This record gives sequence, structure tokens and C-alpha cells, in this order.
Amino acid sequence: MNGADEKKAFLGVGLSFPPCLKADGRISTIAFEEDIHQAILIILRTNPGERVMRPDFGAGLNAFLFEPISVSTMHLIKTRVEEALIDWEPRIDVEQVKVLNDRSDPGRLLIDITYRVRATNTVRNLVYPFYLQEGSAQ
Repeated sequence: MNGADEKKAFLGVGLSFPPCLKADGRISTIAFEEDIHQAILIILRTNPGERVMRPDFGAGLNAFLFEPISVSTMHLIKTRVEEALIDWEPRIDVEQVKVLNDRSDPGRLLIDITYRVRATNTVRNLVYPFYLQEGSAQ
């Protein structure tokens, strides 16, 4: 590790998700901020009950599938995402979560997450597309 990597080593190194192999046959890993980024995606994509040893893990966004796109639904999703990230990703502070109606793609919401990595004090952003309904033919 070089000097910069040693300063960030406490952020973690983990298996890439989805798990895959490198060209040399070794298991692919990720490190530091990318490890946190993938951990957030795993939280957003997991529903409570999917993990046997952690039945409460995940944001549970599938509960909102086929709900109408409304201010109420968007607020519930925002709250669910904030709470899940606070509960399951201790390496970050959630700065802001916005849920926006993607007018260019009916049935899709954009979950815009701004978070601060606690250890390095860096601010990062992730925009997660969430489909409430099937896409329409264009």
C-alpha cells in the first residue's frame, strides 16, 4: 500500500458485488470509498427478511412497487432510505436524501443521496433509479 491507501485502510476492503473473478482467477475485491458505495447499493436493493442472520437488514424498497407516484409515496421512500442508511452503514453520515420524479421516464423515481464519509470527511453523491411501475413504450 502506498501512503494515501494506508490512511484510508480503515474504510475497508471487501468482495465486489456482485461477486466475480479477476482475469487471473482470484476473487475481485473493492476498497475504501468504492466499498462504501457498493454497501449503500446493497442496502437499497435488499428487503427485510432476505438475509437469514439479519432479518431486519435492508431498505425494503420493494414495498413501494406499483404505488402511485405521489408526494406521500416519495416522502415514505425518502424516510425509509434515510433510516436504512443510518441503521446499516456506520461509516457515513447521511447529509441529504431527495426523491425526485423522473419526468423523462414515467414510473421511475430518482433517489439522490448525499453522504459524508466519516473517516475522511469527504462528501459523495449517489443517484439510485427506482422503478415504481413498468416502463412505457416510446
